[in-house]
Amino acid sequence: MTNINWYPGHMAKAKRLMQKEYKHIDVVYELVDSRIPKSSKIANIYDIIGNKPKILIMTKKDLADEEMALRWVKYYENLGTKTLLVDLNKEEDILKIVSVTHELARELQEKREEKGLMKKDVRVLVVGIPNVGKSTLINKMVGRKVAEVGNRPGVTKGLVWLNTKHNIILLDTPGILWPKLEQQEVALNLASFSAIKTEILDENEVAVHILKKLNKYYPDKLRERYGVMPNPVELDIELAYEVIAKSMGAIRGGEIDYERVSNKIINDIKGEYIKGVVFDHEF
Repeated sequence: MTNINWYPGHMAKAKRLMQKEYKHIDVVYELVDSRIPKSSKIANIYDIIGNKPKILIMTKKDLADEEMALRWVKYYENLGTKTLLVDLNKEEDILKIVSVTHELARELQEKREEKGLMKKDVRVLVVGIPNVGKSTLINKMVGRKVAEVGNRPGVTKGLVWLNTKHNIILLDTPGILWPKLEQQEVALNLASFSAIKTEILDENEVAVHILKKLNKYYPDKLRERYGVMPNPVELDIELAYEVIAKSMGAIRGGEIDYERVSNKIINDIKGEYIKGVVFDHEF
């Protein structure tokens, strides 16, 4: 079992600050990566957000296996959570989020009107583990770059309210991770998609995990990208590394440069050379 402690101080502080801001929050956006819609969900999210109305935003639709991702949308909708599968670089998807936000806040606004008060901007808490697209969403909604975007965990460190052009005010938060990752599958999925730093785990282990997932769920991608023949029973990892190493000139003196091969596999996911995948298939 992998037992990773990766809970930087700014995350613990952000969790405390969020709980202080709780009374000001009208709606919550929880972002997950649609390629790992189960692994990238925050453990015990309701300890933070209580019973606030929530939209589960499954990001990176353009990189996911859409058919499988939509099955996850249906799964979460059946649990009673409003769920949207989106590409945050598409304006129509941003507007879809805006529309649903105002729908969820309608009751709040109607109560204000009954009291003779004016409608107010909807205050939204934005939460999610690192690298699920929080900064991209915020920049798109604000209409300019106010949050740093980075394909690595730990970019956002503060807690700040931001005005948008949609009568919505966003509370940006750092990526929140649970203090310990005790499930091997979850830890490896997160590392595969840069939600945790790959150096926390053995990089060869992460790369092997990616190859095994491709072999199990996306054999055509394994063959097309690496020239590796899939095996429905169990992938021969040593042979797979040898094939990839030969194709990239990573054999010296008859020895495979495992580190180079592993880095290539991990960077193929990070660089979006491998698309159309979902690694969580068990609900």
